[in-house]
Amino acid sequence: MSVTRVHQTSRPPATSSFAELGVPSALARALKEQGIETPFPIQAATLPSSLAGRDVLGRGRTGSGKTYAFVLPVLARLAASTASPRPGRPRALILAPTRELASQIEAAMAPLAKALSLRTLAVFGGVGAGRQISALRTGVDIVVACPGRLADHLESGHVRLDAVEITVLDEADHMADLGFLPAVQRLLAKTPATGQRLLFSATLDAGVDVLVRRFMTNPVIHSVDSDRSPVAAMKHHLLHLRTDQRLPVLIDLASAPGRTLVFTRTKHRAKALTRQLVASGVPAVELHGNLGQSARTRNLDAFSTGTATVLVATDIAARGIHVDDVTLVIHADPPVEHKAYLHRSGRTARAGATGTVVTLMTDEQLTDVRDLTRKAGIKATITKLGAGHPLLAELAPGERSFTAPPAKQRSANRPPRRSGGGKLTKRRVLSAQAEPKPEAKPDARRGQSAAHVASNRRSSAASSSAATRAGARRRSR
Repeated sequence: MSVTRVHQTSRPPATSSFAELGVPSALARALKEQGIETPFPIQAATLPSSLAGRDVLGRGRTGSGKTYAFVLPVLARLAASTASPRPGRPRALILAPTRELASQIEAAMAPLAKALSLRTLAVFGGVGAGRQISALRTGVDIVVACPGRLADHLESGHVRLDAVEITVLDEADHMADLGFLPAVQRLLAKTPATGQRLLFSATLDAGVDVLVRRFMTNPVIHSVDSDRSPVAAMKHHLLHLRTDQRLPVLIDLASAPGRTLVFTRTKHRAKALTRQLVASGVPAVELHGNLGQSARTRNLDAFSTGTATVLVATDIAARGIHVDDVTLVIHADPPVEHKAYLHRSGRTARAGATGTVVTLMTDEQLTDVRDLTRKAGIKATITKLGAGHPLLAELAPGERSFTAPPAKQRSANRPPRRSGGGKLTKRRVLSAQAEPKPEAKPDARRGQSAAHVASNRRSSAASSSAATRAGARRRSR
């Protein structure tokens, strides 16, 4: 297999419009209606090749704009054909490693497809198969799928892949990491060998190379903003602290304005930490593998719309979750390996935005975390601190805001509701559920007198009491 390598490790020449890259006018108009007019580097690099019908390997770090880099050639190819979708025989296939990513790709594609009179369908597990089967029988142009559920439909005869003209693998390296390669290979083998194939990934390692060598024909490689590329708009900080200071510091950071994404290593830890944040007055929801699909969707929607300002997640959210304006990523538990660190961190500073990444580490974790960031090619600032340190206000600027802690612990599957009467400000709240009370009082800020601190506490207590009385009056009506 010959491979045409077109390495672009810096920003390609500026392109003023998608039309100049060869995107059909109808599709360019549909993009403009969605407020998308200027191509990102990965799009400008790959679109000329993919629109020309070439097999393409696109390497770009998470958040670089890969989705539209493959969505546009898929839509352009199908729109140029007069063929109609046949029952159970889609014309294009996009494979993704997680439900959330498959759902988000389909959501990004749907308005553009509708403008071109093309039908799309997301196929993944965790939900009933009936609606998917019904849509397949009716006929769809594009299927965006997770390998497992699509394989089930294939085995049961509800779908055939022999009419697929163009196939896309998104986050191919993550599919390899999750052990999906055998299923992916079986699915690709059912698509026509003459079809166009696009593969997008943050890395092109050994697992991905197996797919390239078997299923791609003379592919051209475009490498823009790889996973090791520095992101100037992303700042990395390692906070070295005592174990008993982790929760107070986390609450301080998470209660600042803006969206915060907190990562943990385990599902149990994500659930417990969410409950602690909610009990402390921080509107938080959780996302992990133990949740049903409806709960995962509901919690992600709450985070996206701002009902919850904090999402506590396992690595399931490190890939494919795109929520605008995530200003802060916190590694409450440092990941095991450097690729996970990069993908977690990539949830902020996306598509040219700025962001901050904070890792909480104890004495026992210090050596491992330093090694982790070294392998990731990240230069991070290390600071030894505790609750109330002035750096926390710099990392997460703005007045801390809390909702009144619920009288009875809400389910962590449902976001807490904001209430104007229950909002407390200028107050640091600690939870004693899991960790000892810190020696330093979190509301004793530098430069404040003892009298000022006491005044703040009385004011906060009065506000909380007033909110409780107001709530009781409402319930009695």
